[in-house]
This record gives sequence, structure tokens and C-alpha cells, in this order.
Amino acid sequence: TFLGLMAMVDPARPEVSAAVQICKQAGIRLVMITGDYGLTAETLARRVGMIESEDVLILTGAELDQMDEQQLQSLLDQEVVFARMSPENKLRLVAAYQTRGEVVAVTGDGVNDAPALRKADVGIAMGLSGTDVAKEAADVILINDNFAAIVRAIEEGRTVYENLRKFITYIFASNVPEVLPFLLTALFNLPLALTVRQILAIDLLTDLFPALALGVEKPEPDIMQHPPRRRNQPLIDDKLLRRAFLWLGPIEALLAFSGFFLVYALFAGKLSPFLPKNGLMSALVENQAYPTYLMAITIFHAGVVMAQVGNVFAVRTKTNRRNNRSSIFSNRFLLTSVGIEIGFIMLLIYFPPFAAIFQHAPLPLVFWLWLMFYPVILFGLEWMRKKIVEKISDHQIHSS
Repeated sequence: TFLGLMAMVDPARPEVSAAVQICKQAGIRLVMITGDYGLTAETLARRVGMIESEDVLILTGAELDQMDEQQLQSLLDQEVVFARMSPENKLRLVAAYQTRGEVVAVTGDGVNDAPALRKADVGIAMGLSGTDVAKEAADVILINDNFAAIVRAIEEGRTVYENLRKFITYIFASNVPEVLPFLLTALFNLPLALTVRQILAIDLLTDLFPALALGVEKPEPDIMQHPPRRRNQPLIDDKLLRRAFLWLGPIEALLAFSGFFLVYALFAGKLSPFLPKNGLMSALVENQAYPTYLMAITIFHAGVVMAQVGNVFAVRTKTNRRNNRSSIFSNRFLLTSVGIEIGFIMLLIYFPPFAAIFQHAPLPLVFWLWLMFYPVILFGLEWMRKKIVEKISDHQIHSS
């Protein structure tokens, strides 16, 4: 006698579907490996968007045991739902994906998930429903049992990685105008444009706070729209070094040397015939209260600092998509740090005890009008470079 039928369902959280789509955009492949019945697993996978194609293979643990490694590897390219899997089956699948060179993260909550959690590159256990065995085997424990938290963690990890690269690029770029004066002095017997104490002031004082501010930059808009980086990809690669040492650094050096040689040209009288006799610049040339060399190295030091102001805004993003008013004010710490940076260089130049230590001469206002263009020039040139790279990238995408 049929008395009735009762059905139960354990639905996925509402935010899981959106998290699954973000994973797909980020180049992260999702695979369901479960001990549940195959049709149940497939239905849930379709509801959350893990599976979209009509032809999906449901493979059971018994069928997996009949396969050799070559057959299994050929199967992993397809969309497969792995159902009725034993702990040994889960462990074998994790190893199979790792053999392909994949970075494997496994989520689980039961005792039968422990071997796979231990074998995975990143084991993620559920903190609320997970067993103690699963938590001990995992590397990460989700305290809210929410899959969307994994996606947020991936975004945060990518952001930290990119912010480290921004920080390094910013620091490396200033090394070029710091080292180049010594090379030019040794090769061409030119006056040394930057002293050792001034280099220390740049590295340990004026560059410090903007560099730290880059570490708290918010994620870029497309950070979850490109595939994961390679396992062996270094933090400091050729692209970063070329951008710092062959592009941003030389621009900073040219800007700093332009002020350095401008001072010599003015105070040596080479530009005097072109200046108004009663003008501000003419009066500046006639004022010899400070030696020309002190004025020249002061403007070089200030020039490096001002160029770094443009550099810190230039390296904030890899593209121009965030170069708008809202993004400029999104990192208040960065704006504050730039203000501190400018305040420090003013203090080193105009506070007599510090000026004597760092061999500075007070710069007239007219020189600051010149220095104010440095951040704009560097940022503008970097903006143009990004624009060209974006157009080339878009053209390659449309061509393919």
C-alpha cells in the first residue's frame, strides 16, 4: 500500500551561483566530486551553474576503479560529475589533476574528504559542519561554510600579489635616477648630481609612505576576469624590470637632470641674454647667495621626489580603466602619503639644520613651477604607454 512520498533538498546558498560565475570568468575550473547519487549531484551542479552543456558524463567510483591512468587523463578534459566516490577515489582524482600541472584546491567537511584535503595544494574545510578530521587535514578553514568566501579569498590573494608588484615597481624606478649620477660622474667627470645622504633620504623617508600606501590598493576592476598566474611565475619578472628600469626610471632621470642642467645654464649666464633684464629670472641669476652646485643638487633631489609622485599614481593600475576621479580618491592613505612625501622634501630643503646635513639650498618659487610638471609628464607618458598596450591587446583579441 502506497502511503505517500516525502522529498528533501539541501539547497545551495543564494550567493553560490554568482560565485561560480566569477570563478569561471577568473579561469578557475570547478569539478564536483561527491559521494552522493549521480543525478542528485548533477542537478545541484546545474542549479549553481557549474554545468551548462547538455552532454555531461556521470562517473561513479566503481567505474573509476576500472580505468587506468591514461583513460582517466583523457577523461579529465570533459565535463564530468564524479559521484559515489570513495575516499580513495577522491585522492586519486586530486593526484590526477595535479599530474596535469593543475593547482588543485579541495573543499570538504567529512572524514572521507580528509585524504583529498591533505593531498590537495590547498585544502579547505568547513568550519561549522566540518569534522575535526577534515579540519586537521585542511590548510584553510571556512568559519561560515560559505563557498563565496573562497572566491573573495582568491580575489584578495590576487590583489595582494598585484600590490606587491606595484610596490616593487615604484621602488625600483627611483633606483635609476639614484645610480645614474654616479655613473655619469665616473664616465664623463660631471658634477655629482645626488649625494649619498640624499639617496638615503629618498629610500628611507620620502619614498616610504607612498610605497606602503600601494600595499592597500583596492582590487582592479578586471582582477577576476583573467586566468590564474602560472605556478612557477616569479613575483619579479622581465616585464616588471623593463617597466621599472627601462621606462619609468629613465623618465625620472631625464626629468631630474633637466632641472640640474637648467640651474647650471641659468647661473652660468648662458641663458641671461634671453631673460628680461628686470624680470624674476634675471634677478635669480644675479643672486649668488648659494653656490650653483648646491642649488643644482637640491633641484635634482626635489626632482626625483616629484617624479616619484607621478610614479606612484602611474603604477597604481596596469591599465587606464581606473584613471578617473573616483579611483583617484579611492585610496585616501595614498593621497595622505603623497602629502607627507612633499612635506618631507620641503622640510629637508627649507629647515636650515636639515638643509645643512643634506647639502640643500632653498629653491626659489620659480623652480617649483618647473618641478610641478614632473608628475604630470611622467604620469602622462605612462598613460600613453598603457593606452597603446590596450589598443594592441584589443586588436589581438578581435583578430583571434
